[in-house]
Amino acid sequence: LRFDEKVRVVVFKSEVKGVFCAGADLKERAKMDDAEVEHFVKRLRNLMDEIAALPVPTIAAIDGYALGGGLELALACDLRVAASSAKMGLIETTRGLLPGAGGTQRLPRCVGIGLAKELIFTGRQVDGQEAFSMGLVNHTVPQNSEGDAAYQRALALAKEILPQAPFAVKMGKLAINRGMEVDIASGMAIEGMCYAQNIPTRDRQEGMAAFREKRPPRFIGK
Repeated sequence: LRFDEKVRVVVFKSEVKGVFCAGADLKERAKMDDAEVEHFVKRLRNLMDEIAALPVPTIAAIDGYALGGGLELALACDLRVAASSAKMGLIETTRGLLPGAGGTQRLPRCVGIGLAKELIFTGRQVDGQEAFSMGLVNHTVPQNSEGDAAYQRALALAKEILPQAPFAVKMGKLAINRGMEVDIASGMAIEGMCYAQNIPTRDRQEGMAAFREKRPPRFIGK
């Protein structure tokens, strides 16, 4: 996906009705020794980092339970859409654990430090509507009879992104992600570097020409 230039947006969904991702298999985990657990969690953390580093926008379609590592997977995505009936939570402390695949870092960046601490300390689960009210998800929708309402809304969101200039979208994502980790002056410099890379693109020239000619732009990702 990282190197396929035809990919414009990635949507993560589950094929299991009622469950986005229920997290690690604790029965499997119980059979591991301490060293194996550490290795397992490190690989999981690396996976989430790889998802977060995808250059194109990513959307998690949460149509059911997203617990523990399942919510960490959703947090590694850029955008999240949830069915109102979905259940989400970093429940690790209820099992004697703490989030180990990015949850302690990505949740506070998403909802704020105080709320993230409350959710992690209590292991509380929230539904889609609560998640929307706290900014954990971008959109919440009533579940449908097929059980894929969040996926359908995620597809609609993806189709809003698709017509836009692909390289500009990628640079926008890069500027936001890198800029959030530094002070605002450094962030402005990062934005400037990303903008400079976009200036010579054919898509920028096409966007300007389409504006002048009062027609829809035809972006090619170059």
